[in-house]
Amino acid sequence: MHAPAAGRPSRRRSRAWAWGRLAVGAVILAVLVWRLGAGAFLEPLTRIDAATLVAGVLIALPTTVLSAWRWRLVSRGLGTDLPMRFAIGAYYRSQFLNTVLPGGVLGDVDRAVRRGRDVGDVGHGLRAVVWERTAGQVVQLAVTVLVLLVMPSPVHEAMPFVVVAALVVVGVLVLVLRTVRVSGTAGPARVARAVAGDVREGLLGRGVWPGVLLSSMLVMAGYTAGYYVAVRNAGYHGSAVSMLPLAMLVLAAMSVPASIAGWGPREGVAAWVFAVAGLGAELGVATTVVYGAMVFVASLPGGVLLLLDLLRRGHSEAATLRERRELEPVSVEADRPRTW
Repeated sequence: MHAPAAGRPSRRRSRAWAWGRLAVGAVILAVLVWRLGAGAFLEPLTRIDAATLVAGVLIALPTTVLSAWRWRLVSRGLGTDLPMRFAIGAYYRSQFLNTVLPGGVLGDVDRAVRRGRDVGDVGHGLRAVVWERTAGQVVQLAVTVLVLLVMPSPVHEAMPFVVVAALVVVGVLVLVLRTVRVSGTAGPARVARAVAGDVREGLLGRGVWPGVLLSSMLVMAGYTAGYYVAVRNAGYHGSAVSMLPLAMLVLAAMSVPASIAGWGPREGVAAWVFAVAGLGAELGVATTVVYGAMVFVASLPGGVLLLLDLLRRGHSEAATLRERRELEPVSVEADRPRTW
């Protein structure tokens, strides 16, 4: 009998975790359809005009460039230079894949692996993308907490407790990391030293953190502007300032890795937040539908780049096959005259 592969239980757990995340997003969408009806998702699509979609594309261009620049800064801090042209194209491809594939992270995995293969170190590619995305989300969450702390919102009263809890969690993580790094066993200590080194060089380096902070804040401003365009198209007529806390909450929900091509937690949080704010759950869902359509259209350049990659790969493989056939030696038996 053969012993089971050592990595098989780990693969099963990873697969179960992935299916579990998708199930959460599916349940949220099913509950919303049950409570609000399918029309809450379909009717907003009929109101989307070309100006809204064009605005989404125009907003996505600088935010994508800024995100690619942030990735380049982190990659350079970790030891490899990343060409800006490559970074922008790869970021557009990853956005398209994140939009059309379950989970919302497979596009980032794709650009990490592509980059890792280019530099001959897939681990480095993965680390650079993980830290780049982590930096952006940390800045987004920090700004969100600050806005919700000073502005009225459905969660305003709970924010002081959230801040205290966040500080406690960060403190515990730092303490654990330092303890393991100094007195941990060989394996965990190496991991802790690697994490500390990546944070020190890839995020907090002198030439890295100012650009990472600036780009992350500008990217978040772009996302918020896009959400305001979506809510106006969905029927909201209030000011951008009054919408800011609600938009921050919904955009924070988008970072939860339990979506189906971006759908799920975003719609659930939007329905709840808009209902509590007295604007109606239907407006919250309608806004996310419009926003989702804007994101999809804005990511289409990534789809075009993926198609061009596939066509180039197909041509390259066909040319290689032709070259191999031309170089194959001619069979002697085939050239020998036949005798009857």
